[in-house]
Amino acid sequence: MSSENTSDEARHVWDVVVVGAGPAGACAAYAAAVAGRSVLVLEKAELPRYKTCGGGIIGPSRDALPPGFELPLQDRVQSVTFTLDGKFSRTRRSKHTLFGLINRPEFDQQLVEHAQKAGAELRTGVTVTRVEQHGSAVPDRRTVAVVLQSGETLLARAVVGADGSASRIGAHVGVKVDQVDLGLEAEIPVPPTVAEDWKGRVLIDWGPMPGSYGWVFPKGDTLTVGVISARGEGAATKRYLEDFIARLGLAGFEPSISSGHLTRCRSDDSPLSRGRVLVCGDAAGLLEPWTREGISFALRSGRLAGEWAVRIAESHDAVDARRQALNYAFAVKAGLGVEMSVGKRMMSLFERRPGMLHAALTGFRPAWKAFTRITRGTSTLGEIVRTHPMAGRVLSSINR
Repeated sequence: MSSENTSDEARHVWDVVVVGAGPAGACAAYAAAVAGRSVLVLEKAELPRYKTCGGGIIGPSRDALPPGFELPLQDRVQSVTFTLDGKFSRTRRSKHTLFGLINRPEFDQQLVEHAQKAGAELRTGVTVTRVEQHGSAVPDRRTVAVVLQSGETLLARAVVGADGSASRIGAHVGVKVDQVDLGLEAEIPVPPTVAEDWKGRVLIDWGPMPGSYGWVFPKGDTLTVGVISARGEGAATKRYLEDFIARLGLAGFEPSISSGHLTRCRSDDSPLSRGRVLVCGDAAGLLEPWTREGISFALRSGRLAGEWAVRIAESHDAVDARRQALNYAFAVKAGLGVEMSVGKRMMSLFERRPGMLHAALTGFRPAWKAFTRITRGTSTLGEIVRTHPMAGRVLSSINR
């Protein structure tokens, strides 16, 4: 890019700049663009790109997708096999689809294209090093400077940080986390006979370390096999994945991809904004603490961030911008925050009593029904605990 063009771009002020083109960033960009604002999405990778993720699309994820979005489903799950560290296997079935399975590269690409059709612009292969809300790079108090690794500076009325769990925008906002987990995953191509055995069925294994579990998600001719456990148990987590793959009879198949990823769950008092900068999705530490499910949290918080970024972009002073940012935080905490609070209590139960949870899901019909309602999106963990007194009492007594 010539220095003249760089200068022209620097003088242009975007209404909203979104950092990160994952589900949270794409939904934020769509929400802001569909409102008629000028939106730029910055992504450091080239799309499509691989992301360590099981790829399960539960009801809340489906319901949060932009209008007209068609899910690129690889399979529809109607049965779940539960095991307790490889033992006490039981398969439970549903007459209805429980959730869908997608490949993240394809899913993320389609979400970004949806945002582009709404009017958002995309730049890939660019790394944001920092944002500035004061100083020589910022022409006025209504503007945020987004500084790229190349030295280029872009200007915006509002910025949405959706740049993943190691977010630089999250660091600027001051995001705090109190739960960090390591997920390891292998994409294993299998022959048709093996693929057919897994079609429409997933496996969930409650693992050997406190809070750990493993999964098998079928996607056509490939099985996504992964495990997750607390950070700091790297060697044990790696061993768990190897043992898990071996006892499934899959050790003889060569993975096409092996990857790892840290998930970070926010503290209750962690901020979601700073000035004209908002964070959402993994960048905000928004995910379900027990299952570490993050896609639905990314889609929902991304949409909210895009909607409130529009309001912040329209704010003419710091007081109004602050008011809109607080409204965004309230909207997130009133919905996703409640689910996370119950999820933390479930995680506490799961860490101490995995066998009890396994027994409930495999042998207690109301627990299985609650599971199906959550995955299908007809209820949430929070709603079930609030509306079923017994569930609330059991969770409270065990947590005490």
